[in-house]
Amino acid sequence: MKKTLIAAAFATFFAGQALAAPQTYVIDSSHTFPRFSYNHMGMSKQILRFNKTTGTVVLDKAAKDAKVDVTIDTTTIDTGFEAFDGHIQGADFLDTAKFPTATFKSTKVVFEGDKPASIEGDLTIKGITKPVTLTVTSFFNGPHPMLKKEAVGANATTVIKRSDFGAGKYAPAVGDEVTLDIALEAVVK
Repeated sequence: MKKTLIAAAFATFFAGQALAAPQTYVIDSSHTFPRFSYNHMGMSKQILRFNKTTGTVVLDKAAKDAKVDVTIDTTTIDTGFEAFDGHIQGADFLDTAKFPTATFKSTKVVFEGDKPASIEGDLTIKGITKPVTLTVTSFFNGPHPMLKKEAVGANATTVIKRSDFGAGKYAPAVGDEVTLDIALEAVVK
């Protein structure tokens, strides 16, 4: 009887450990769209997006820890106007011929309660890496309503200066401050 209780206690302990293990989620490229906006010569706020993003999110709910690793295909810039897509991909801005991707790799995720509130990390654009902090404006973790798999979803935002990444052509007439807004969804492997 005593051996059975000890065995049950160990089994419960290790089962709890398994449930608390970090989960890896793969980014759903059909529902993950980094967008950016900037002031265009004082006339309007332009909003553009990238159409292909890959990466992973690792979430350890028990430890209140996470890691985010995102790669943006900068050749998929979508301005809504093909000629302008090419202009933004040029050497004065994203220089996608030399730098076809931008990346974000988290270094620290700050939780408030059970949800991430901010994500600190390194943003690399045109081969230039700068630290940024993303503010998480919404977060979801639970079963995906259609796929019936564990999923995460989030929106996060930050402001950068494009000149810090070698893309400051026409500043200040075309705003140097760029607001990044990332909509992300990922599903467990």
